[in-house]
Amino acid sequence: MLDIKKLSYWERKSFFDDIDYLIIGAGIVGYSTALSLRELNPEAKIVVIERGYLPSGASSKNAGFACFGSATELIADLQTMPEKEVWETVALRWKGLQKLKSLIGENDLGLIINGSWDLIVNSDTKLYDEAVEKLDYLNENIEIITGEKEAYLIDNQCNEKFSLNDIHSSIYNRLEGQIDTSQMNSAFHKKVVAKNISVLFGIEAKEISSTEEGAIVTTNIGEITTKKVAVCTNGFAKQFFPEEDVQPARAQVLVTKPIKDLKIKGTFHYDSGYYYFRNIDGRILLGGGRNLDFEGETTTELENSSKIMEKLHELLKNVILPNTDYEIDYQWAGIMGVGKSKKPIIKECQKNVFCGIRLGGMGVAIGTLVGEELAGILR
Repeated sequence: MLDIKKLSYWERKSFFDDIDYLIIGAGIVGYSTALSLRELNPEAKIVVIERGYLPSGASSKNAGFACFGSATELIADLQTMPEKEVWETVALRWKGLQKLKSLIGENDLGLIINGSWDLIVNSDTKLYDEAVEKLDYLNENIEIITGEKEAYLIDNQCNEKFSLNDIHSSIYNRLEGQIDTSQMNSAFHKKVVAKNISVLFGIEAKEISSTEEGAIVTTNIGEITTKKVAVCTNGFAKQFFPEEDVQPARAQVLVTKPIKDLKIKGTFHYDSGYYYFRNIDGRILLGGGRNLDFEGETTTELENSSKIMEKLHELLKNVILPNTDYEIDYQWAGIMGVGKSKKPIIKECQKNVFCGIRLGGMGVAIGTLVGEELAGILR
């Protein structure tokens, strides 16, 4: 790729001169920020840059869960977080999913509401008893947020219904669903381009310098000057903001080849959500296992580790697809952004340098709202 200084007058004029807003990251947050900025500033020059030839973050590598809170996750959060903060987090996720649905549309999202099952294994009946005890409380608070009664229900038929093994019971969330991640990203890209926003792939931001007039972003093709810059790289943001409470968290995923007469339909959480699986095109998508090696998975390396992949295979064989032959067709890794708090970081980090990061593995649910809020402080 040519250095910016070697581009023609026309190329520099169209893409790199007089940029009002430069957005780093072509994912849900980056695209949502760009679209919201366009609504606020119809004439502004907005440019999105992305280091890969495809989006490199979790927006194109996630499992496609349209979720806002499994029962066991909420029970665990209520033990470690203030009650008000827990329900504010759930409300943000629910509102974000409605915003995403409104922005992209159910068809372009590939949205299917089959519900989700929070699986409880035979060896953890204590957790089941606690979930049953708190079920009314959970439903009361979810109704306040969603307007829906009895979102959570006990389902004791998981083993038989889905041919699972070693599952004691489950808490069913009838409001959660699944999306087609590729359809969503394609729809986002089309909407952004249609709003006269440039999206440039293959440009990697390496450093950002704040100035009185704006900011200078050093990239692999030279320096880009802009009035304001928004960093929307989530788990990759530490390089720009080492002082912020955001760490990369790798999530590893595999997908089987199509399985004849697959019974599983819906989204499933296992081991307090550290593992998750779903059906997709007659296949099983399974991911997770970060809890096996938190330190090792605090990385931006897009590689699969043998330790975690072995565990995923073990779950497939013994729990998800017992007595079923299967073959692995795809496997990959994606990078989330996490921290001590589940609240995203949306702020001006330096003069003319802003960020919308730390989505805590809930980018599908809250990414559009993060982008909308970020645009509001950028304008």
